[in-house]
Amino acid sequence: MGRKVTVATCSLNQWALDFEGNLRRILRSIEIARNKGARYRLGPELEICGYGCWDHYFESDTILHSYQVLAQLLVAPVTQNIICDVGMPVMHRNVRYNCRVIFLNGKILLIRPKMVLANEGNYQEMRWFAPWPRSRQAEDHFLPRMIQKLTKQDVVPFGDLVLATKDTCIGTEICEELWTPHSPHIDMGLDGVEIFTNASGSHHVLRKAHTRVDLVNLATLKNGGIYLMANQKGCDGGRLYYDGCSMISVNGSTVAQGAQFSLDDVEVLTATVDLEDIRSYRAEISSRNLMASTVVPYTRVKVDFALSCHDDVLVSTTEPIRWHFHSLGEEISLGPACWLWDYLRRSEQAGFFLPLSGGLDSSATACLVYSMCCQVCQAVSNGNKEVLADVQRILNRDDVLPQDPQKLCGQLLTTCYMATQNSSQDTYNKAKELAEQIGSYHISFNIDGVVKAIMEIFRVMTGKMPQFLVHGGSSREDVAMQNVQARVRMVFSYLFAQLSLWSRGMQGGLLVLGTTNVDECLRGYVTKYDCSSADINPIGGMSKTDIRTFIQYCIDHFHLVCLRSIMAAPATAELKPLAEGQVSQTDEVACWPAPGQRIGGLPVHKEAGAGASESHSHLLDGGLAWSRGRQEDLSLSFASDTG
Repeated sequence: MGRKVTVATCSLNQWALDFEGNLRRILRSIEIARNKGARYRLGPELEICGYGCWDHYFESDTILHSYQVLAQLLVAPVTQNIICDVGMPVMHRNVRYNCRVIFLNGKILLIRPKMVLANEGNYQEMRWFAPWPRSRQAEDHFLPRMIQKLTKQDVVPFGDLVLATKDTCIGTEICEELWTPHSPHIDMGLDGVEIFTNASGSHHVLRKAHTRVDLVNLATLKNGGIYLMANQKGCDGGRLYYDGCSMISVNGSTVAQGAQFSLDDVEVLTATVDLEDIRSYRAEISSRNLMASTVVPYTRVKVDFALSCHDDVLVSTTEPIRWHFHSLGEEISLGPACWLWDYLRRSEQAGFFLPLSGGLDSSATACLVYSMCCQVCQAVSNGNKEVLADVQRILNRDDVLPQDPQKLCGQLLTTCYMATQNSSQDTYNKAKELAEQIGSYHISFNIDGVVKAIMEIFRVMTGKMPQFLVHGGSSREDVAMQNVQARVRMVFSYLFAQLSLWSRGMQGGLLVLGTTNVDECLRGYVTKYDCSSADINPIGGMSKTDIRTFIQYCIDHFHLVCLRSIMAAPATAELKPLAEGQVSQTDEVACWPAPGQRIGGLPVHKEAGAGASESHSHLLDGGLAWSRGRQEDLSLSFASDTG
């Protein structure tokens, strides 16, 4: 019959500028697709060089090495008899484009440049690329000599064209083009294109999966067709986590769903679809047919190849499925944890160091590391050899076989409670109990001696000793006294991150984890050079409300019962003196200056405690002016710690 086609899309954990590793993963995905019977394979955006190359796109070597990888793909036996769609930067007439290179049996069929660039929020594609401005138009692209020798082609089509095989028509979109009001697939579908492909570099945002799935399904709901979306996965070396979630949709229904969060470097989805289902679906929509009769046609690149086979009567098609969405708590548990694992294994460090205060934010960060350990153990039990090799390399032990998340957490996570005379026994107990339940290597010590030494230096230099407000000091003195405690904890965090493993006879250093949530950042509710000054901050994009949802998920899913008391406790910085051994300071209570008093920063506080220490204002910015009887800061401009 020759009407049933099997197509493949994939999610790849590509590293920026890791050309050899990226090549291995691309070849592996093509091999899996072929073994599943696919005759078209789609990969993520810029998969050859990795999406997050940033200003390395300006370097000619990035394009050169991309062509070298393409050359190896063109001659690889595994790429024969399957149309391969890969992403790389291409320089055309001295203009750099974000392109799809589509080839078959050693010949390049088409180079399709991106027409709409993502240039808002986390994306800056206009900095490195130019959009292709001419819809339905193409030019000749002269191939570099290394490619000409392999393909025996001097020029290939470069532009907005579609492929016409013996049995169907294929059109290409790239990431942002799906999100625009008038996406290319609309006119392509009206012109008879039956298979749409979209190569993406779409990062994870809480609740974003719903929007992405709706866009893909809606692309074929009104117009019919097959829609393949491939997406990057993992941490590409920056702050973003790309969450896979590749999918295949047919006539508005999902038929294949990829994992949103996974430690697998390569994931391939396939679906078998009867082209007659597309044609009959479209034939029943009379309004579509009226519009299709007047559409401006696309130029077709004819391909002497068929995606279907003649004898396909007994081949079954892929049935629609219901998309499984993660709950909010589950999404927080999995996404940042996967990002932590990717960041750790690429940083060449031996684990994490977390100042654990016994408060909500630092506890949430600890739980994310524990969730990461759970996922690592699960991946190893599923036979993931890459994850096992990474664990053994990070721990510098070839005999490690991680099976117990608590034990692994003890090897990868060091938690630390740094107490002062203002710390309560309650937060000490909470931090210790959580560390025991997740299995982290936990230490605690008192930093009062260092705090007092710093204040004594200030007294010797200025002749004055600041006091807390409750001891008769001013608001400025009070804030400065709190800041010293907070920033001393940051110094100790980095000292122990660098040397704690060495002191235990182990190799490597640790990444310091931050514990500032997005609400505090947006409101300027943070202190410079305390917990906000970490190597990475896994909760930096989460609101306090979402963090509470995640903590409840950890209570229910991981059975970390100590989190109940942490959830119920009032948020406290524990930077002011205790009142009869009890906390006298809570984050919800604003401490405003006296009317008319001008100080360098708002005296607001958040959960800092004995681990994730935070307070406000510079000691010497405002403190030195105070010691000389002045009421202004010495800073060049009004730039307080609270933003």
